[in-house]
Amino acid sequence: MVPREAFLPPGPWEMMARFDRHVRTPSADPAYLYRTNMVIALDSAKGINNGEPVLHASWMQAVAPAPGERICHIGAGTGYYTAILSILVVPGGTVTAFEIEPALAAMAQAALEPYEGVTLVKADATAADLPESDVIYVNAGVAAPPLSWLKALAPGGRLIFPWRPSDEVALAVTVRRCARGFAVKPLMPAFFIPCVRRDDQGRTDKAPDAQAARSARSLWLTGHRPPDETAVAVFHDVWFSSERLAG
Repeated sequence: MVPREAFLPPGPWEMMARFDRHVRTPSADPAYLYRTNMVIALDSAKGINNGEPVLHASWMQAVAPAPGERICHIGAGTGYYTAILSILVVPGGTVTAFEIEPALAAMAQAALEPYEGVTLVKADATAADLPESDVIYVNAGVAAPPLSWLKALAPGGRLIFPWRPSDEVALAVTVRRCARGFAVKPLMPAFFIPCVRRDDQGRTDKAPDAQAARSARSLWLTGHRPPDETAVAVFHDVWFSSERLAG
């Protein structure tokens, strides 16, 4: 088991409940971290937390990392889920983790030292060239995935990210690279803080409402295929379609 407390500041810990209510654990006993699915604050001022374990379990099941695969983790925070991902791909697998917040990256660097095949990159993953990956696991919201993420997906590769094309849409989405292009599957509600330095991502020619977003079944590069009548969301570089891809 990966100890959650190894990736947190010293306790007692501030648990972030619903409606912006914060609850402090009575002591620094790690047992409190395993009695609830509440998220633990990492930077309250910025709304950054350690994430919901149950949600991440569902996400990892959706992308199904396998031994020997290459994972890129974007928005690694202090590295807790990076560590879990690294265990899922041993033997022979690797995890390249991106974290832009200096304090969180420093904590992750130290906490991830014992884990095999993990490389931490202190950089903006929306502006970086990602290594070729079988799984890209994103923990920060974007209106649309950058082209660099899609190009980094290996054949059969899976991308999961929090899709935030508008204020009313917060949806976890998987993208799978297949022979015909990129197949899309909407999963569940997912509220994440946005990617830092991605202020231009909201520029869109067509933003979806919640119902339209859930109808997305494929993703296309506008440079390869212009948007057509199946478009449910259109951005500068990519667009989402209701067309289902076979295979």
